[in-house]
Amino acid sequence: MNTKDDFSDLKAVYINCSIKKDKTGSHTQNLLNKSAKIMQSQGVEVQHIYALDYAIAFGMMQDGNTEGQKDDWPDIQKQIMQADILVIGTPIWLGVKSSVATQVIERLYAFSGEYNDAGQYAYYGKVGGCVITGNEDGIKHCAMDLLYALQHIGFTIPPQADCGWIGEAGPGPSYGDIEFNGERVSPDGTPAGYDNEFTDKNTTFAAWNLMHMAALLKVQGGIPALGNTKDGWKQVVNAQSENPEYR
Repeated sequence: MNTKDDFSDLKAVYINCSIKKDKTGSHTQNLLNKSAKIMQSQGVEVQHIYALDYAIAFGMMQDGNTEGQKDDWPDIQKQIMQADILVIGTPIWLGVKSSVATQVIERLYAFSGEYNDAGQYAYYGKVGGCVITGNEDGIKHCAMDLLYALQHIGFTIPPQADCGWIGEAGPGPSYGDIEFNGERVSPDGTPAGYDNEFTDKNTTFAAWNLMHMAALLKVQGGIPALGNTKDGWKQVVNAQSENPEYR
């Protein structure tokens, strides 16, 4: 990476947590594609994963195959660990992220006890973001949920790392719909949301901020290890040393 704006050695994984078995009908994929294309235009290598295309076992475990469950997650985990950026996409149902998104977070969490070569949690040095779609309220709530979980297990979250589309609150066209209730969503046939400035802006912000942060971390060699390693945290000034005196 020669300059701060050269992203050609970055890799991103996009995981679509739609609950639609047929991914061709996924509105979330439309917005994930928009974000991914921004990254690809800057040389980022992008891998798309449609979660329901895989057998992902339930539970806080690293490999369900060892417990008698068919489990493709170990291969997905390898792709995530080889990437610099992880973006999770989910629809909104009853105001919250999908059950598939919860399952993905749980499987990511199962590896939170692994460590990198510096003795930090394994996800240190990677950045995370999210994409939310639906036609009911809840973008910020779902983003809050996902971004908190990602940072808690070690991902770095840059500013404005989420984007979404819900249209008008209540039943209505989803992102990318051409028609709703048998009528065109726009006179010129533009799919729903494709010309929405707010969604376009936030999607652009999120994609670029994820790239910027991933590039900064890569040049830096990740998060500095002072004060946050498995075995070294007690060797620096720590919270226990700073407890107030009492009598």
